[in-house]
Amino acid sequence: MSDQTAPLPLIMPLGDRGLLVRFGTTLSEAANRHAVGFAAKAEAASLSGVVDVVPNLASVLIRYVPSIVEFERLAGEVRLLVSASEVDTIDGRVHAVAVEFAGEDLDEVAAIVGVSRSAFVAMHCAEPLRVLATGFAPGFVYLGFHPEALRVPRRAAVRSQVPAGTVLFAAGQTAITSTDIPTGWHVIGRTEFRNFDPTVEPPTRLAAGDMVRFEVAR
Repeated sequence: MSDQTAPLPLIMPLGDRGLLVRFGTTLSEAANRHAVGFAAKAEAASLSGVVDVVPNLASVLIRYVPSIVEFERLAGEVRLLVSASEVDTIDGRVHAVAVEFAGEDLDEVAAIVGVSRSAFVAMHCAEPLRVLATGFAPGFVYLGFHPEALRVPRRAAVRSQVPAGTVLFAAGQTAITSTDIPTGWHVIGRTEFRNFDPTVEPPTRLAAGDMVRFEVAR
């Protein structure tokens, strides 16, 4: 696992109602874990004027009401929280997700890794993956990290659209779509699992820090 020493975050305004706490300029295990852990701490703190705390891959967006709290005051409170934050130790829920591993890029990905299709599927499902973040599109979920042996780059060409329930693979991560979206990731399978339902609250089933155990659909 990557070094878990707390990175010195950058606290910056994002528009006139947002404060961004950035734990890294690139995605890493440490940056993501600190973002997830800090978001939970900020949510629990119920800071005055804050209306939303949104963890991202390596940062946390805090939305606030300027008439209730000024940026500089909120930034000061955030600095105190950051200094007390530790690496993400959230005991997230574990979800089993069944996948039909028959994506159009599966054989190509297995070839890049240097194993057979069945061996790749076994390697992919060997260990549960942590939910790094949700977003980009409704219910879209990023999961990581795969070991170095399973890291492959994104596709050179972008597909104009893949359907909801597509299981994607690239850059040491797996992702699941819940809506139809364009993508440059490799398509390795499909699932009936959906991480987005606008009729319920909350509309997403997975949260940052949860774990997903992939299984082969029977």
